[in-house]
Amino acid sequence: MDFSLTPDQELLRDTSRKLLERECPPALVRAHIDDPSAHEPLWRHLAEYTALGTGPAADLCLFLEETGYAAAPGPFLATTGYAALTGDDTATGTVALVDDSTHPFVLEADRVERIAVVSPGPRLAVLDVTDVPLRFVATVDFSRRLFALDLPHLTAQPLAADVYARWRERAYACMAAEMVGTARRIFDMTLSYAKERKQFDVPIGSFQAIQHKLADMSLALERATAAAHYAAMTIDGDDPERARACHVAKAAAGEAARRILKDGIQIHGGIGYTWEHDLHLYLRRATADEYLFGTTGWHLDRLADLLID
Repeated sequence: MDFSLTPDQELLRDTSRKLLERECPPALVRAHIDDPSAHEPLWRHLAEYTALGTGPAADLCLFLEETGYAAAPGPFLATTGYAALTGDDTATGTVALVDDSTHPFVLEADRVERIAVVSPGPRLAVLDVTDVPLRFVATVDFSRRLFALDLPHLTAQPLAADVYARWRERAYACMAAEMVGTARRIFDMTLSYAKERKQFDVPIGSFQAIQHKLADMSLALERATAAAHYAAMTIDGDDPERARACHVAKAAAGEAARRILKDGIQIHGGIGYTWEHDLHLYLRRATADEYLFGTTGWHLDRLADLLID
């Protein structure tokens, strides 16, 4: 399989990278901790790309890698997920998945216009956000807002099971791509620190123990990157292996993020734990993303079920 990017994809990646470097520095992510409206100037730019939600998964995942690298606050991920499920890329939205509880958690509900509620069946209802009571829930990730919904009695329409399954597969791939971007940011910060920090008058990156950690981090990151890209390509190609590929992608991204954040903190030493250092901004995003759309263990269990069947 050819993993090389097309000229249009290279342009999309480079454009998104430059945009986020300019509009989403760590200072903005910090400002968002105390002032949730700090995301608004960035969102005015990202809102122009929400149509990626109904386009090829490979393009969306390339963009999400960059938003993950920047830990970009705002409803971009939520809105592209809403657009993919409903086909509506003209409004901002988010998605609530209801199981046996009437109080589901949902991303960025105070920043969007509509909420697509998927209930058992599956069934789909699209609500105006003003019609749903919201309760903010504090999490470890300051860059993303989570809410609990008190759902009213729903008038929902049947949702085809295969449509819902394909949407979930796309969501797994998208989460994997964002996690890969965040993990890459942590790795880049750690590699840079290992080159600059000196002990015994030499960079700590010259020590074999540090080199081994960096090599393992790099391998985990490249495996996860390849898995995320492959998952997106199987979705776009309607490949029969797409379900397996998407479970593998989310699991690989989770394992890579966990290794990279653990070793990244260790290599940074004491400074990695401080509020003043920017590392914790990305550690928080990587930790929270592990629990969105299934943990690594959950996806490995689903993969085992597919392989055994």
